[in-house]
Amino acid sequence: MKRVAVIGAGPAGLTAALELCRQGCDVDLYEASPHVGGMARSFDLWGVPVDLGPHRFFTRDPRINHFWLELAGDDFEMVHRLTRIHYRGRFYDYPLRASNALRNLGWGEAMRCGGSYLKQKALGVFPGTGPGNFEEWVVSAFGRRLYELFFRDYSEKLWGIPCRDLDIDFAAQRIQRFSLGRALLAAFGWERDRHKTLTGTFAHPLRGAGIIYERMAERILAGGGRIHRNTPVTRIARSGKGVVLPDGTAHDCDHLVSTMPLTQLCRCLPGLPEAVIGSLDRLRYRNTLLVYLRVAHDDLFPDQWVYVQTPELRLGRITNFRNWPSGKHDPSGSSILALEYWCDPAGDLWTCSDPALIALGEGELALTGLLRGAQVLDGHVVRLPSCYPVYRKGYRQWLQPIVDFLRRDYPAIHAIGRYGAFKYNNQDHSILMGLLAAENITTGASHDLWAINTDYGVYQEGPAPSVTPTR
Repeated sequence: MKRVAVIGAGPAGLTAALELCRQGCDVDLYEASPHVGGMARSFDLWGVPVDLGPHRFFTRDPRINHFWLELAGDDFEMVHRLTRIHYRGRFYDYPLRASNALRNLGWGEAMRCGGSYLKQKALGVFPGTGPGNFEEWVVSAFGRRLYELFFRDYSEKLWGIPCRDLDIDFAAQRIQRFSLGRALLAAFGWERDRHKTLTGTFAHPLRGAGIIYERMAERILAGGGRIHRNTPVTRIARSGKGVVLPDGTAHDCDHLVSTMPLTQLCRCLPGLPEAVIGSLDRLRYRNTLLVYLRVAHDDLFPDQWVYVQTPELRLGRITNFRNWPSGKHDPSGSSILALEYWCDPAGDLWTCSDPALIALGEGELALTGLLRGAQVLDGHVVRLPSCYPVYRKGYRQWLQPIVDFLRRDYPAIHAIGRYGAFKYNNQDHSILMGLLAAENITTGASHDLWAINTDYGVYQEGPAPSVTPTR
């Protein structure tokens, strides 16, 4: 029986632990917090199940779908996605539809956008091999004016760096190009606007995204695995085959699956080469602050979530749980909103008191017009450290020495998940990493876990496969 230690009870760690238990391994799962689910956990707030922001489930991979469905059973609904950009009092479709954007902007601004787009197309790609950063990629696809209106400010709120310092990988994974010329024809009704976008439906459990991971935890325990909550790992054995806990106790294993932040994992290892230390100092994560507001209104706006592009506001995204399966039957007549702010660990927002953050959220929500004069009844703050791996330009050249070091010196360590692999994963990517890590351990397969989520569109774009959850 192989002994496996798993660090972190998020989607990737729980998936790996469950599959390892199913294959007869002896599994210990160590979670630093009291909760399971990681960023995808749910909790009850004012009598309603809520998530840590918007967490949809969709994938085009049949294996991931079957795995998720087996856990969800019938306890989910298919949701028709409505997400829009809020920019200075107007709503714009997201993914961006040029016909909608042009109608909202008015013909004067629309002509400026069209002229900017045509100018960019006439200029062609940027010098050299093409766009070299996020800003150049978006400008090459949409023109500078649309980039300034709909991409720059939100992206800089999220990442905390200028868009010219953001790697092209983020744009290539998450933003779809379209033909503005075709969309202009569609705006006049002369052609159907058929550019490729993200899927329009997704699955969501009735009790929140976290119920899937709570069920994983139950099955791990039923299968003989052990889950140690409130148990961070402070050091890792020189061989990578063992963990040390805060009380100094050591636990051996044959394999170690880590979903803790990659930088933290490496700093738990002895004898780091100088090249790795230099890379660790350059890689960083972005923190999230979630300000929940209970508002005395049950029909504020129809979106599941809204991106706030307005540059004068620090607010980045608003989730309306009244429009999710977990909240639509709330009998209280109120709505729960989650307002997202992003910051660095030493930033002024991260050190703000909860009352100050609730006051900031209420004030900024009122400025968007989405509060509609309704009374805010209560507030609650959740702080999430190290949520987003920052794709700063050049991050791959800093990441590669770490990958090479772990492959060469620590083959028993399997780093997976959003934090663990320094990948901007959705749930489906992390679930797949967990499944493949377990397969590598139990069957000797050689899946390259570092390559997952380099081909984002394989999992997230286009029409749903026939095995996508339906009811």
